Formats: sequence, structure tokens, C-alpha cells
Amino acid sequence: MLQVCLNGARDRSACPSLPVTAEELAGSARAAVAAGARDIHLHPKNTSGEDTLESAVVAEALTAVRAAVPGIPVGVTTGAWATPDPEQRAAQVRSWTVLPDHASVNWHEPGASLVAAALLSRGIGVEAGVWSGTDAVRHLLDWPERHRVLRILAEVTDTGTRTAPHTAAALVDELRPADSPVLLHGEDGGAWPVLRLAALRGLDMRVGLEDVLHLPDGTPAEANADLVLAARVIRQASQPR
Repeated sequence: MLQVCLNGARDRSACPSLPVTAEELAGSARAAVAAGARDIHLHPKNTSGEDTLESAVVAEALTAVRAAVPGIPVGVTTGAWATPDPEQRAAQVRSWTVLPDHASVNWHEPGASLVAAALLSRGIGVEAGVWSGTDAVRHLLDWPERHRVLRILAEVTDTGTRTAPHTAAALVDELRPADSPVLLHGEDGGAWPVLRLAALRGLDMRVGLEDVLHLPDGTPAEANADLVLAARVIRQASQPR
């Protein structure tokens, strides 16, 4: 499966074409799905362009994107940078009036299990975000409900072109006891090398302006759809002939 991450915690100072509004997210999602994406991850943003978990903003983003790409699963973030207090974050999840198909929970953040429990109580799939270089794997493996996650979102924070694949391989190996589907992705300079490893291992993949702003040849990406097309080339090249 190829997931597109439409915007992330970035703002337009980093990427002028970053989709921010519900309308922009919908348009970007439509183009990315046409390019081959089969799942969507997005960060709802307030009028200041900041990530938010507020019910009205989440509902607006989800409604617009689902209308643009009916039948495609859509997920959101629950990152602690949007709402640092775990109790408040869980309360926001319980207040949502339009529910995503899944939501990511970063397991190195305080209160991850509390937020995950709130999501599960509402029938929302949990993407367990596990970042390299953190104690997230240990926290996830210690969670009694880990078998209920939709997938593990293995995020390689090592941005070195040469080192990121080794970091990714070590992270995937460390996650084996979890016995859950793994979606592997990297960031910036490590994004494309990590995606090549994901393709070779037959793992789910993620790409989009949240993760990387350049195509494999180093040219700036104009849109999420360009990144999705490049990821498909990598995946197809890894398939047996």
C-alpha cells in the first residue's frame, strides 16, 4: 500500500505549494490518488496554518477530502505538538463529529496509550507511530493492547542518505515482536533511500510533502502527486521480473 502524507507539520515558509485549507487538501488528495496513492494522511490546520485537533477543523478537512476521493481511507495526526496535554488530546478525539478512518499516535510522546484508547473507543484505527532514535518501540511493546493497532508507522528520523537505510533496517527488525503490519518511511535526505528499502522488503510505503520536498533526482517537487509517481517507480523497479 502506498500512503500519501499531504502536508505534515510544515508550513508554507518551507513549501509554498503546501496544501493547508480543506479545499487545497481535497485537490491535492484527488491528484495524489490519481497518481496511485491508496491511503491518505493529513494534518488539519487552523486559520494560522498550525496543526490542530479541534473538532470543527478536523470535520471540515475530512469532509472535503472524502468528497474528492470517495472510498479512499483518510487519517489524521494526533501529534502532541498540536495539543501537548494528553488528557486534552484524548478529549478532543472524543469530541470529533466526523471520524477519520485512522489516526497516528506517536509512541514516544507522553500519554500515547491514553490517546490510542480514545481512538479505539470510537472505532478509529490506530497507526502506532514509532520514531527511530526514541524509546517508542519499548513503549509500544509494553502496551497490552498493541495487537489492536491497524499498523505500525515506522518513521526513520535519520536524514542521512547513506545511514538512513541501516537505521530503517534496525528499526524494522526491532519491531518484529509486535507482529503488526509495518508502513516504513523516512524524512528529507533519508526519504528516498528508506522507500527503496521498504519496496525491497515488500512493506507499505508513505511519501508526500510532509516527508520530503524533493524528487529522487534532487529537483523540488511541485505537488504530492509528483512524489507519489516517483514512489511508484521505485516500487515497480523492486518487483521481480
